[in-house]
Amino acid sequence: MSGAVLERSRTDAARLGMVDCDIHPMLRSERALFPYLARRWRDELETFGLRTRNPFVGSFAFPKATPALSRRDSWPPAGGPPGSDLSFMRAQYLDPYGIETGILQTLIPSGKDQRNPAFGAALCAALNDWQIAEWTEPEPRLKAAITIPAEDAEASVAEIERSAPKSDFVSIFLTTRTAEPLGRKRYWPIFAAAERTGLALGIHTGGSNGLPMTPGGWPSFYFEEHMANAFAMQPLLASLVLEGVFEAFPKLRVVLIEGGFAWAPALAWRLDKHWARMRPEVPHVRHPPSFYIRRQVWFATQPVEEPPDRADLRTLIDWIGWERLVFASDYPHWDMDDPQRAFKLALSDGETQAVFRDNARLAYRLP
Repeated sequence: MSGAVLERSRTDAARLGMVDCDIHPMLRSERALFPYLARRWRDELETFGLRTRNPFVGSFAFPKATPALSRRDSWPPAGGPPGSDLSFMRAQYLDPYGIETGILQTLIPSGKDQRNPAFGAALCAALNDWQIAEWTEPEPRLKAAITIPAEDAEASVAEIERSAPKSDFVSIFLTTRTAEPLGRKRYWPIFAAAERTGLALGIHTGGSNGLPMTPGGWPSFYFEEHMANAFAMQPLLASLVLEGVFEAFPKLRVVLIEGGFAWAPALAWRLDKHWARMRPEVPHVRHPPSFYIRRQVWFATQPVEEPPDRADLRTLIDWIGWERLVFASDYPHWDMDDPQRAFKLALSDGETQAVFRDNARLAYRLP
């Protein structure tokens, strides 16, 4: 492979045996969940549909770049939306790229964001059973993330404890936009359950909490919302550090997915500087914030930043640590990173193996 990441061949990728931390499965239709829902919740879904915390809309807040958020060639020939056909996913992505392990991140529908919390909990359980039956059992290369109704910590812990014993699950799925900053103690039972079960906490961009996704209010364009994905990660990570989550749960492993990573050094530098001056306000944060970030946080690569000077990207990664990046494609979405061209940067064999395989094995405790 000798540094050929800029144009890595599919043969080399297959030989490496990559771990992709962000593959999105999709329901063929909402009715695909009926076998996994009790009659009461089937009636709820059929009668009222999905009702998120975004007021007055029954769709995304902004029109997305392409139909179903996906690349044009990802629509299965047999029908259904992108990400809904396992056979097509094998043929288009898993097989030709030699994916050793693909970790599913089920974005839609979101149980966490339902206005009816009991229905949201039932939806999460159904999605978890659907992932096993329709994806991970027929395709051993795929692993799943436990979806949870995060605003209800008690129900979330119950779902984690129900699903965690199944080896098909390697993480717990959350999105960035929660009702309150994620470090608040209302969410701590979830962190305790993650640490107790040994599962990583995978935090993916997105979610609908009913609030604007930028501090300045609702933006005008999808362009702005898309850029705000990286912005949402920064206060979330600061909240986890400063509220004392990493101090209280030193074995908790967090993977930040689809928010990029170039912002991490600047955030850590600023946090460390302010911690040195304002430490009396947070005496429970016993170490500099960068200590916790380097100890317990991994960053998924997608979307890989592309500075004009490629040497700047290497400098950023040197600070973050080559052992703290995990590869993510975001397949089949329109802005996915092709594993052959994910980095406009030549990597050594050791760096390639770390980013595209070994780091994820460690973060997710993969065999």
